[in-house]
Amino acid sequence: MQRLIFLSVIGGLGLAILLGLGTWQVQRLAWKQAVLETIQSRVAAPPVAVPQNPTEQDDRYRAVSAEGELGAQDLHVFWVTKDAATGYRVITALELRDGRRLLLDRGFIPAAAKNTARNSGAVLVTGNLLWPDEGDWTTPAPEVDANILYTRDVAYMASRLDTEPVLIVARSISPETSVTPQPVTTVGIPNNHLQYAITWFSLAFIWAAMTASFLWRSRAKSEG
Repeated sequence: MQRLIFLSVIGGLGLAILLGLGTWQVQRLAWKQAVLETIQSRVAAPPVAVPQNPTEQDDRYRAVSAEGELGAQDLHVFWVTKDAATGYRVITALELRDGRRLLLDRGFIPAAAKNTARNSGAVLVTGNLLWPDEGDWTTPAPEVDANILYTRDVAYMASRLDTEPVLIVARSISPETSVTPQPVTTVGIPNNHLQYAITWFSLAFIWAAMTASFLWRSRAKSEG
C-alpha cells in the first residue's frame, strides 16, 4: 500500500508539472502572437515623420518617411539573406532638410559589389525605425580597415558616421538605387511556443500512461 501511495504521489506531481509547463507555453503562445500582431501593425502603418526624440520603447518598428541627402560614406554589415546569399547591408548617413543626421539601412548588396560606387544625393525614404538586437560575446569586432561590421550596432555606427543613434531600415528609396532594400518584417522572429506546448503535453500523456502502468503492475503484484 505504501508503494502505491508513493507512486501515486510522484506520478501526480510529475503530471501536474508537465501539464503546468504545457499550459504556460500556451499562454506564451498567445502573448507572442499578440506581440507579432503589434509589430506587424506598426510596420504596415502609414508612415509619419521621424520623431524628434525617438526611443526604442515607444518607437521601435514605427513606419516613417524622410527626405534628405545620402552621405558619401558607407558602412558594410556582413549579412546572409534568408535565401543564403552572402553580402552586406549598406548603412549610410541621411541628412534631413532640417539638418538632422540619421542612420539609413539602404539594403543588401552581394559580396562582389562591395567596392562598387553607389549613388549619393537627394532621396525620399520610406521605412521603419529599428533598434536591432544582434550579436553576442562571440561576434567578431568590426574590421575597420576592411569596412566590415558584423552587427548593426546603432551606437557604433552613429559614432562612425556622425549621426544620431537612430536607424531607419528602408522599405523603399526614391529614386531607386543598386542597393536592394531589406525591409523590416516579422519573418525570422521566433515563435516556437506551440511546438513547446505540444512537447510538454505529449510528455504529460506519456508520464500519465507510465504512471498508470506502474500502479496497475504494483497492485497486481500486491494482490498476487
